[in-house]
Amino acid sequence: MRITRTVAETRSAVAELRGKGALGLVPTMGALHAGHISLVRAARAACHAVVATIFVNPTQFGPNEDFSKYPRTFDADCALLEAEGVDLLFAPEPAEIYPEGFSTVVEVEGISDRLDGHSRPGHFRGVATVVAKLFNIVAPDKAFFGQKDAAQVAILRRMVRDLNFPLELVVCPIVRDPDGLALSSRNRYLSPGDRQSALVLHRTLHRIEARAAAGETDTAALLDAGLAALADEPGVRLDYLRIVDPNTLEDVPTLRHGALVAVAAWVGPARLIDNVLIPPRP
Repeated sequence: MRITRTVAETRSAVAELRGKGALGLVPTMGALHAGHISLVRAARAACHAVVATIFVNPTQFGPNEDFSKYPRTFDADCALLEAEGVDLLFAPEPAEIYPEGFSTVVEVEGISDRLDGHSRPGHFRGVATVVAKLFNIVAPDKAFFGQKDAAQVAILRRMVRDLNFPLELVVCPIVRDPDGLALSSRNRYLSPGDRQSALVLHRTLHRIEARAAAGETDTAALLDAGLAALADEPGVRLDYLRIVDPNTLEDVPTLRHGALVAVAAWVGPARLIDNVLIPPRP
């Protein structure tokens, strides 16, 4: 696996890989877990060459968020990526992505201030800007993201459409531990007690999903059921529980056309997110 640190090096390396066929991109912030590896494996299965990135993007963190303590495990991450057959790892320093005088941003208006965008102002501007830069640097045929970041997926889909990026955005399923906890790099922040409390997020989504499968379509009633489940863990501080259109992230009154059920909450020192997609009603 080749490791590059600069845009120029990366473009040169990508030019060599492109002759092999379809090129897949897996952007990450490192601290890799089985969820990230599932994206790499999906890229390997669909593409002839795979480029991964590790970049803890400062512009998507707020002033009081965890940028400085975000887990950084570069050597272990490299070993995992190499074992999975990644061809190229682009791991730049912030100054390479945001050189002195950098002043251009990408913002998907409207949709970027919903769900996590409402709780974390400016977060999705940082995400859209860095992903657009990675798309321009690597020029992949396919880019792979996880369904756990459902709001991010909706925003990036809109950006790809609006800016005519010539690529396919591939969304891969959430990977969970056997007890249902969605994998996240921030799970490392959890104490054993916090981790047990965090299971309430999955229980909440499962309760809503079960009520929907039983025939309930009114989202207000479903949200009440979810909030009752969350009340079982008073130490978990809810950020949001919403039922929205998965493309626009706007609230929906019924499940007739399907919906995204999304939750975010603070568990101990960690802000965790999870979601489930409800299919359209027949």
